[in-house]
Amino acid sequence: MRRVIVRWSGRLSLVVVGAWAGAAAHAPLGAQASVRGQVRLIERAGAPSADLTDVIVALEGEAATAKRPTWMDRATVGMRRREFEPHVQLIGVGGSVAYPNQDPFSHNVFSNSALGAFDLGLYRSGKTRSATFNAPGVYAVYCNIHARMVNYVVAVRTPYVTRARANGSFEIGDVPPGTWMLRVWHERAAEHVETVRVTGDGVVLTVALDARGYVAKAHGNKFGQPYTATRADRY
Repeated sequence: MRRVIVRWSGRLSLVVVGAWAGAAAHAPLGAQASVRGQVRLIERAGAPSADLTDVIVALEGEAATAKRPTWMDRATVGMRRREFEPHVQLIGVGGSVAYPNQDPFSHNVFSNSALGAFDLGLYRSGKTRSATFNAPGVYAVYCNIHARMVNYVVAVRTPYVTRARANGSFEIGDVPPGTWMLRVWHERAAEHVETVRVTGDGVVLTVALDARGYVAKAHGNKFGQPYTATRADRY
């Protein structure tokens, strides 16, 4: 089994272009199995524990031809209390994410991702606008009014994808036997990439994500300029 660690620079829109597009794998038809395991996040001393439900686990390969579930076509990320909920959202490539404004003031959802930039414009409470994610990868999504609002949309081609549970455990079922590329992502860690051989008996994995090198950086508004407190408080 080969293990590869890909170092993440912290600029998602540049690093992850094509990262979730689907690696070549040749998996013979046969009895299907499960891929399960445990993810842990290695933190700096004294750092707060991360929410492991934001960890995304995917299996990519030529055998990933099963019909994707309907939830991969449409998803919703609410905006409440100046936060995106959920913080991380999975979607299938070509799927759309709706952003309903559930706050009593306006929001402006945008992304400057190289994968596909968009700007939903300013809209008020009770309104909903949507964005379509046509390329595989991780999109950083922000509000042009409130700097603290951050959402990540992970768009994948493969139907063999899940998010970890709160305790870091995960399971992907009905996987055809063969060779697969496992990708495990969390916003604060280096992406983990591993070649996995799945047999009829399934496979159990342990993955450690290294978050010790993560440095939080302020993002700009949709014009690439710093946010100002007066503008953030106007709406």
